[in-house]
Formats: sequence, structure tokens, C-alpha cells
Amino acid sequence: MKSEPEKLLKKHQQLNHTDMAKVTSHVQRDKDDWVLNTIMIEGCDAPFKYKRKKQYRNLEGQRVNMTYYPSSESVAGMELELMKVVRIKIA
Repeated sequence: MKSEPEKLLKKHQQLNHTDMAKVTSHVQRDKDDWVLNTIMIEGCDAPFKYKRKKQYRNLEGQRVNMTYYPSSESVAGMELELMKVVRIKIA
């Protein structure tokens, strides 16, 4: 039987999956009815972003398993690479 990440990866070719990634930074901020989360992963310069309805405990220092896809965002006229998280779980 296939795991949930394997099913997602097979269905959506642009998705990536990482296991046991160490979170070096985690910031949560309110925006409208959502809490926007930005995490940085050890060995990666691109931020990983996702949103939740409620604030969550701080993931800094934790190891996580994530399913995500690459994206970009324009900030002050500059294109910045980022990763949009589809699924995240503490390892």
C-alpha cells in the first residue's frame, strides 16, 4: 500500500518530497483569517511557506517530512524563489 506522499507525487509531477529536514527558522504571522507560516530548512536558501487556520507550535529545531512544489514571488520588483508546502508533519 502506498503512503500519502507517494500518492501525491505520482498524481502531481511537479511535487517534491523531503524526509527528516531540520527546521532552522519558523515564523508565524496573521493575515486576514489565516496564520502564514514560513520555515527555513538546513542546507536550503529558499523559504518554505504554508498557511493554517490556527497558530501552531514552533517547529524550530524539529525534523519534518514535507511535500512541496517550487514557486516564486515578486517582492519589491524582484523575483524570489520559494517553496509552497502542501503537506508537513513532524518526523
